[in-house]
Amino acid sequence: MTRSVEDEGTRIEAQPDTTTCGPTCLHALYRHFGEDVDLDEVIDTIRRLDHGGTLDVFLANHALGRGYSAEIYTYNLGVFDPTWFEGKVDLAAKLEAQEAAKDDDKLSIATAGYLEFLAAGGRLRFADLTRTLIRRLLRDGHPVLTGLSATYLYRSMREWGPDDADDDIRGLPVGHFVLLTDYDRSTLEVGIADPMAENPHGAQRYRVHIDRVIGAILLGSLTYDANLVVLRPGHEHEGRAP
Repeated sequence: MTRSVEDEGTRIEAQPDTTTCGPTCLHALYRHFGEDVDLDEVIDTIRRLDHGGTLDVFLANHALGRGYSAEIYTYNLGVFDPTWFEGKVDLAAKLEAQEAAKDDDKLSIATAGYLEFLAAGGRLRFADLTRTLIRRLLRDGHPVLTGLSATYLYRSMREWGPDDADDDIRGLPVGHFVLLTDYDRSTLEVGIADPMAENPHGAQRYRVHIDRVIGAILLGSLTYDANLVVLRPGHEHEGRAP
């Protein structure tokens, strides 16, 4: 199902701790686009949740603040209703109405992030997550940041407690951020740049069959992930990518 690849192309550092996978992926994207920015700076300036992690939208907002364009393809049905993407719908108004109707702290945090995202010019998409979509998004050679289920991607045990101990009985699924770097049509594999140095694949660069990647992204909805974040440089960054 998987095979290692040499560490070439998209370079990614090892995440400093168990909760900084998102900022580490974003840092690798900035570097891909030619920006010389310190990883610690990225980590320190991204909004974090109480448990220390973050959300895809906060990563996108950070990039918008640096002059990038940002699109999010979302599959998180805990935040978005599919009918909101049919015709001309005021997504901000729908998000605000939903927050008022539901007593959910995490939803409120995510809603604030998405309202900021929309106000800053970010674009939200809802499209079938298919091989064709992933191929198209990777066709121009730029990585795509995704929040997904590490439990499904790695086929690892669910985790439990403050130390994230493996526990197949009490454990809960775990979310994670990685970069999708390329697609090989001959093997149907997607290249992954993974900020977790000690992961079950044994390397930070490896390849996974596209069907497992699709499943992992969709199951990211269990942990408020399930998004593809597509960033592109704005005018102030154009021409700087190596």
